[in-house]
Parts: sequence; structure tokens; C-alpha cells
Amino acid sequence: MSLDAAHGLLACPVCAGALDVEGPAAACGAGHRFDVARQGYLGLLGGPQPAHADTPAMVEARVRVLSSGAFDAVDAALARCAPGARTILDVGGGTGHHLARLLDARADARGVSLDISTAAARRAARAHPRAASVVADAWAGLPVRPHRFDLVTCVFAPRNMAAFARALAPGGQVLVVTPDAGHLASVRERYGLLAIDPDKDVRLQKAASSHFRTVARHRVRESLDADPALVADLIAMGPNAFHGLPGRPAAMHTEVAVSVWVFRSSAPPLP
Repeated sequence: MSLDAAHGLLACPVCAGALDVEGPAAACGAGHRFDVARQGYLGLLGGPQPAHADTPAMVEARVRVLSSGAFDAVDAALARCAPGARTILDVGGGTGHHLARLLDARADARGVSLDISTAAARRAARAHPRAASVVADAWAGLPVRPHRFDLVTCVFAPRNMAAFARALAPGGQVLVVTPDAGHLASVRERYGLLAIDPDKDVRLQKAASSHFRTVARHRVRESLDADPALVADLIAMGPNAFHGLPGRPAAMHTEVAVSVWVFRSSAPPLP
């Protein structure tokens, strides 16, 4: 079972004690228990998922987009920025795709994909044999043991920098992927999709500065000739899906344009 990959890494969301997975449940020393879903993910949300969680249709659209290779350049950039990571926490991990690609690059690595969507967690549970899938709310505090991860990744997902700092081992890194102004610009303009906040870079660096130092910003650019089905999925996989989808999207040329930010813990690595 892929949840074995989380051995020694998870914490009880109630008391913060060490959480061990045994069979169909996980439990801490204080007796708090949480069910492992039959699909293989561990539910630590403590209630129903919120309305903004990715739906099954959004997750399937994301699977198709990622399977198309549209974001392969992003995966390659992430791998280049994390050559020595052995324990990886992917926050907002979605289908587990990006974590799985990182694990493919290192035979001795293992990881946890954490997302608030149960539909995404079902996919992530079978993304990689060395990846555990957990449903939790990152804003409520990450249910992981402190300072156990070499790397925290956050790809197009909300960022709780204080929680990232607590999860990260001394000297570890955080990789954050954010869309740049040109990201899928032709698609966004054609269909009136949600705009990219022009102040997001400033806000990201400000939020990170209390816990990390900025090491690098790598810009990734990749041309994309999208057929109508791929255009539809690019729209359907994200929050624009909550605002309605175009009936008949057209084939069009667009661009994947993102930044991979590298933040490092200010504490020295352990000897």
C-alpha cells in the first residue's frame, strides 16, 4: 500500500502526536483514529470537503492535460531544483502527478501528496508506489511531524508558509510554482477566464520572507498547440470550471509560462 511511504511522517490533526497507519485506519498514541478509504487515501480533514475543492470532473480534466505532456517542462524544472530530496511533501498535490515525477527521478525518495479534494486524493493514491495520499486542509495546519521533509512543493496551490517551515527539515527547500502573466494568455483572453493577480509575486515573496530566503526564480516557457479537447480541459481543470465552460472551444496556440520559485530554510542543515 502506498500509505507505507508516509511511515514516520504523519501527525494527528487533533493532538499533533505521531500517527501510524495500521490496516484500515490510522491512530495516534492518544487514541484518535482516522479511516483509510478503500481507494487507498487517508482522510484527515475531520469533516466534509469545502465547496471550492476540486470536483471529479476537474480532476479528470487535469489528468488528461498532464497526460498530454503540456506541463512536462514544469516537471523537468522541479526535478532540476530538487536533486537530493528524499522526503517530499506536495501540498495541494492534486492527482499526485508532479510528486510522482519527482519520485521517478530518485529511487530512494518517498513522499506525501496532500490535498483538500477527495476526488484528487483517490487519483493520488495510485499515482506512485512511494507516494502516500492524504486529504487535509493546509490552512488548518499540515498533519505532518515537524522537520521531517527535505522538500515541500506547491504547484498552483495555496501556500501556508508558516506550516511549510514547520514541516521542513533544517536546510530544506520549498519549491513554489506560480503562473506568470503570459500563462495560457490566449486561452484566458479568448474565453474571459480569471485574470492573474499582478501583485502575486510581491505577496509571495513577502509571505516567504518571514521563514525562508529566496534562492532562485526559474522561468519556464513552453509553446503549446492545443486542439479543441485540450483547450476545453485546460479550462475545466481549474477554478474557471466553477464559472461555466465554453460550449465549443477552438484549437489555438498558447503558452505555458510559469515561475518555479526556490526558497530555502534559513536554519543550517543537520549534520
